[in-house]
Amino acid sequence: MQFFQRQISLQARNRGFHLITEEILRAMPELKTLKTGMLQVFIQHTSASLTINENADPTVRLDFETWMNKAVPEGDPDYEHDYEGDDDMPAHIKSSLMGASVLIPITNGKLNLGTWQGIYLCEHRNRGGSRWVVISAWGN
Repeated sequence: MQFFQRQISLQARNRGFHLITEEILRAMPELKTLKTGMLQVFIQHTSASLTINENADPTVRLDFETWMNKAVPEGDPDYEHDYEGDDDMPAHIKSSLMGASVLIPITNGKLNLGTWQGIYLCEHRNRGGSRWVVISAWGN
């Protein structure tokens, strides 16, 4: 059994859903040494999240952002936590809805994602800045 782990900073991105699969793979070249295993990506933030979905058509990512903004609107007067602006509490809710980590099988040194799957960084803040993720890979 081998175990690899590193923490990386993802470049700052605009609010929305962004493919980061290639960025994750570049950061973990050791993945190629594993015949079978698992890769976990964990985001160390409470106003951004991770998920896996469509990697080909960028309109899917736009539609995710549209849906999230309808489901969790900004400026709700019932929110008490708004220290950093109208997008503050909605970003925390969206992050909890989407989740802080993804877990993907590794087969023959590659992520065993479906044909149309990719890892998304879900940036829920208007100005979120760079985001830290911990990438862990283990297996044989």
